[in-house]
Amino acid sequence: MAPSKEISKELFPYLRVYKDGTIERYAGTEVTAAGLDSQTGVLSKDVSLITPQTTISARLYRPYFINNDQKLPLLVYFHGGAFCIASPAEPRYHHCLNQLVFQGKIIVVSVDYRLAPEHPLPAAYDDSWASLQWVFSHVDGGTGTEEWLEDYADFEQVFLAGDSAGANIAHHLALRMKDSNMQASNKKKQKLQGIAMIHPYFWGKDPIGEEANQSEKKSMVDNWWKFVCPSNKGCDDPYINPFVKGAASLKELATESVLIFVAERDILCERGKLYYENLVKSGWQGKAQIVETKGEDHVFHIFKPDCENAYLLIKRWASYINRSNIGSL
Repeated sequence: MAPSKEISKELFPYLRVYKDGTIERYAGTEVTAAGLDSQTGVLSKDVSLITPQTTISARLYRPYFINNDQKLPLLVYFHGGAFCIASPAEPRYHHCLNQLVFQGKIIVVSVDYRLAPEHPLPAAYDDSWASLQWVFSHVDGGTGTEEWLEDYADFEQVFLAGDSAGANIAHHLALRMKDSNMQASNKKKQKLQGIAMIHPYFWGKDPIGEEANQSEKKSMVDNWWKFVCPSNKGCDDPYINPFVKGAASLKELATESVLIFVAERDILCERGKLYYENLVKSGWQGKAQIVETKGEDHVFHIFKPDCENAYLLIKRWASYINRSNIGSL
């Protein structure tokens, strides 16, 4: 019998790294094929985004029936998974976006960024930025050639969204857009209509609120971050703590609105509330809103997609994108 391999690092509950470099993931490895979803009538397909940096893939979604002259809001989405697991093809994420497209009648680009530890941060940020550039290359007169974006996407209504790590990514992209050269063919800088952050993954070295009473969870989240971001700044790296010295001001977010979802039992809940409070006080000129779901934990809408609170979250998210009910969110 061959001897068992020696473990180098155990990152509960996500993955294990062996001393020979092998990585064994416990979660987020399942995949489901793109195609027509019979329950929602949403069509999806996988595409390659060829960029100067690397080849990135994404899963695109649209309603099956669209009028020839109809343009729909466009959402660029970044999945969660602590920067080290999951993909757009993971069945629960695929289900979530089918439901969102059905509710909102929108176009979605779900980005498959590279994961740590094979590709430690900032790889996920770089891939996501390159993906956003690829999306905007489809504005009239651009070089993009993806038919779904050319034919159906309304580039006057572009949104970013993500859950957990994906919400963190959306935040950083909106900051990066402020000073970027990303421009439309008419030479006007692109601006986002909004960002939806679901249970955003922000953190810090010193505990706040209920974090101080949950030392075991606090230690676990500390370890997650230090694993995916090899930085001497630890949990006060500006990538994960947007309020430390050296972090960009929230005033610089290049978006007109932000909607933040938090969950009462989520260890990250306090950070989401702090983000909202600091955003409102920052001098940023947009409109911010926060929605707290009582009795639920982190990304419950992914793990319990059929519960009533998950349905309400998707409905509010879709309404936000469509601007039909933003005042009541």
